[in-house]
Amino acid sequence: MTVSKTAVTAVPLHPLLAGRWSPRGLDTAHELTDVQLTALLEAARWAPSANNSQPWRFAVARRGTPEFAAVQEALAAGNQLWAHAASALVVVAAETAGPDGAPRPWAVYDTGQAVAHLSVQAEHEGLAVHQLGGFDRDRVAALLDLPAPVVPLVVLALGRRDEEAQLPEALAARERTARERLPLDTLLVPVPAGPAQD
Repeated sequence: MTVSKTAVTAVPLHPLLAGRWSPRGLDTAHELTDVQLTALLEAARWAPSANNSQPWRFAVARRGTPEFAAVQEALAAGNQLWAHAASALVVVAAETAGPDGAPRPWAVYDTGQAVAHLSVQAEHEGLAVHQLGGFDRDRVAALLDLPAPVVPLVVLALGRRDEEAQLPEALAARERTARERLPLDTLLVPVPAGPAQD
């Protein structure tokens, strides 16, 4: 039985936002086109950032290449079970200090915004993005020969969803489960009233 993954929201959202989710079942025959990849990276490039610092960095490895295999081997074992089917693995890193060595305290936040933009563009392209935190950061940093202020944050598995993909049952069950979020009112922090003004 197919379960709807469309977000259940208090008010209607744009379909690209309401329909976005993170599948593990990906089409092993799908190939990411150059135009699609460029569109995803352009969406990320035009995300907002503090002082227009643009701290995000991307390393793209397409399935079937030695680079893809190297990134895949750095993933946690549970992610390796299915991420091999991705059309590409993209390492996302943040430059946490500027050229002058000054810290960039918003670099990680800004890089997250870039990935969010990329994920919405992917939805528009009919593609799926699954963000992976389970990977060996030191191994990936060494693989990419990243300078010290550039820190790997996440690996993106990009591809086209495949409802018929063969997954271990525990993962397949998660594909069939409806999406959930905390209720909106539990996420709201009240703003205390300031001192009375004369």
